[in-house]
Amino acid sequence: MLQDDARLILLHPDDNVLICVRTIETGDILPASGGTIPAREGIAIGHKVARVPLKAGDKVVKYGAPIGSMTADAGTGDWVHMHNMKSDYISSHTRTALEEGA
Repeated sequence: MLQDDARLILLHPDDNVLICVRTIETGDILPASGGTIPAREGIAIGHKVARVPLKAGDKVVKYGAPIGSMTADAGTGDWVHMHNMKSDYISSHTRTALEEGA
């Protein structure tokens, strides 16, 4: 399983994402349930990686709690970040959103 890889940690057993604790490069081989998968893109330390396939609309669970929703599909091992998920608690992490709320 992915969480056994020293580059990824599972923070809570209910999480559907893993946290990158060492940089992952495109093409790195990541263990996945019963096999391996190649990383399709580089993933920075602290970013999320899909533990299971996620569909648009699925909740992203980290620390055992929902932190947002997927806006696009992600396969096991894919990078999960603001390009394919959104916070369910704030409208955006952009300056425009901050200016609108001022």
